[in-house]
Amino acid sequence: MPQSSVHFPSLPPHDILLLEEARHPDPFAVLGRHRVGDESVVRAFLPGAHYVELVTGEGDTRKAVAMIAEGNGLFEALCPADEPYRLRVSWPDGIIEAADPYAFGLLLSEEDIYLFAEGRHFDLSTRLGANPRVFDGIEGVLFAVWAPNASHISVVGDFNGWDARHHPMRRRLGPGIWELFVPGIGPGAVYKYAIAGPHGEPLSWKADPLGRRQEEPPRTGSIVAAAPDFAWSDAEWLARRERANPVNEPMAAYEVHVGSWLRSEWGQMGSWDEASERLIPYLRYMGFSHVELMPITEHPFGGSWGYQPLGLFAPTARLGPPEAFARFVDRCHAAGIGVILDWVPAHFPSDDHGLARFDGTALYEHEDPRQGFHRDWNTLIYNVGRREVRGFLIASALWWVETFHLDGLRVDAVASMLYRDYSREPGEWVPNQYGGRENLEAVSFFQELNTLVGGRGRGAVTIAEESTAWPGVTTPVHLGGLGFHFKWNMGWMHDTLRYFARDPIHRGHHGDDVTFGLIYAFSENFVLPISHDEVVHGKGSLLARMPGDDWQRFANLRLCLALMWSHPGKKLLFMGCEFGAEQEWNVDAPFPWPDDGDTRRRGAMQLVRDLNALYRATPALYRLDHEPEGFGWVIADDNANSVFAFTRSAGDGKPPLMVVANMTPVPRHDYRIGVPATGLWRERLNSDADIYAGSGLGNGGQARAQAIPAHGQRQSLSLTLPPLALIVLEHGSAGG
Repeated sequence: MPQSSVHFPSLPPHDILLLEEARHPDPFAVLGRHRVGDESVVRAFLPGAHYVELVTGEGDTRKAVAMIAEGNGLFEALCPADEPYRLRVSWPDGIIEAADPYAFGLLLSEEDIYLFAEGRHFDLSTRLGANPRVFDGIEGVLFAVWAPNASHISVVGDFNGWDARHHPMRRRLGPGIWELFVPGIGPGAVYKYAIAGPHGEPLSWKADPLGRRQEEPPRTGSIVAAAPDFAWSDAEWLARRERANPVNEPMAAYEVHVGSWLRSEWGQMGSWDEASERLIPYLRYMGFSHVELMPITEHPFGGSWGYQPLGLFAPTARLGPPEAFARFVDRCHAAGIGVILDWVPAHFPSDDHGLARFDGTALYEHEDPRQGFHRDWNTLIYNVGRREVRGFLIASALWWVETFHLDGLRVDAVASMLYRDYSREPGEWVPNQYGGRENLEAVSFFQELNTLVGGRGRGAVTIAEESTAWPGVTTPVHLGGLGFHFKWNMGWMHDTLRYFARDPIHRGHHGDDVTFGLIYAFSENFVLPISHDEVVHGKGSLLARMPGDDWQRFANLRLCLALMWSHPGKKLLFMGCEFGAEQEWNVDAPFPWPDDGDTRRRGAMQLVRDLNALYRATPALYRLDHEPEGFGWVIADDNANSVFAFTRSAGDGKPPLMVVANMTPVPRHDYRIGVPATGLWRERLNSDADIYAGSGLGNGGQARAQAIPAHGQRQSLSLTLPPLALIVLEHGSAGG
């Protein structure tokens, strides 16, 4: 071979210095294979390597030549211009042979780049982040991250000694995506991004915003996850869900913080597989149709209960790998239970390893703290007016619905997003373009989110935790609404809990707490929530709100739950409320299961079980939940006795159910109520029954209508109303 005309090192000293300082703006311009004069040179920058060989050919043609070491981590060798090559590197802990990351051309497609820039790349999780890929027959991981204002980014991880000099990334033209394919690594590799800010200033190493798996806190690294490949068995469930109209179906959801529900007296949190073995059978036994999971997206601080997440594409490592979560959802579906995820697009924590000033600028958040900082929660607010951020959030929602087959998303803190002056004093917020307080960007975001989930979710629902009277939350987008399927009825919750906290002797003066909600009950598709928010922060447990002695407290609890299940609206009950937990919820404490001999708590559990069975088997209690035709007051003004009565109808031509509630501990005998049909009325439920640890007072299971007019009806029932109890009556045969 003729003498080479290349003089090593072939790089200018300035380029070498930039590589040494991990701040070269264009590593692909200097590393990999390049023409130098008339020859082709391969350069690799591998600080810490003992020696490096350039390997070409296969089999009998395989050849390895030593690369020239420059003593600063730079290695160079001549290489044929068109022949594939690999690098064999001797490290202090062994020898590794792999393809050169800088031998590959552009990898993300122009369509991927364009759709991301437009905020319309809704399969983002399989493009950005860390995705195992095969290029030119070579296996590895393609890393891609959005950081438009960064001056330099490297991938650091357990595969390169966490050395930011080893794997600098390529910046693509356009919205500011950086990419790098690292051959020879795969699922399980731990990594972060070492980012230099706009002026070259080093930032804290960042976890991957699109990471699909994270280390278990307090560790904060991202983990390369395998491409989703779970063998689902819920095709029939999904097909049935897609055909159904959720507004007309029963929904009784059990809200649960999985870790604390499973937590043992020794402090262990449990796992998804343990939840499959314990939680799913409990949900089936109790008859709940859905389980609503408090946020299980990865979050650094467990005390936030998941409401300050940073891993919007990663199930928390606290409960096991993503495959275990998929297995839990699949088994829920096999058991006939839908899974709803509490999803948080409103804000994120300011941890250094997270999204805060991700590339040295306010990238995911607003720059102006009047728009970008939540003082209530000490968190940062997503800038949903920015296309890339909006697309990131919507891609997260679709990831959970499509990849993990979730049946719904309960969207947290919607009100905080809709109002620019949310929890702010005059002068502390920025008006919209018309001078108003409405966040028009958030409105548009929710409309797009709900349209896409509706179009791609195969019957999955969205539920808004919206605590104000914002109009049209559940109105379809094409009619000008936000497009949610359901909205939490916070007004009903506040009124009901305020009413039941009163001593019964005073309830006659506050009947509007019971009746007021029916004025607006059909303006939205409501869910009635008794959630975790009502049993924390000194509010006490649901049972602790109930007045009276121990017997009256449990009677009030049963009455409150029975009223909730018979009232129009879907149901949501937080864990522990079904048996009257004594103390408010503590995320760090073992779940306070009642003893077998605790008859009152066991009675409350049995009541909830029977309420669920009655509710799900009785269309009158759910089919017209959101239509005024499904409800009618019979007695709403008996202030002297604090008795309420109303009907529930399925609109099927059958006589409606009759619901009667006695809100005092005084039994009412021979209490006359007009009914719309003659004959026998069966007592379907009595919250004072012996089986619920009540007094056992009632009507012997039935009552017969008499031809005595009352309440605008030609016939009426003479009933015994048990103390602090609710009864449900269903019409039997007309001649019975």
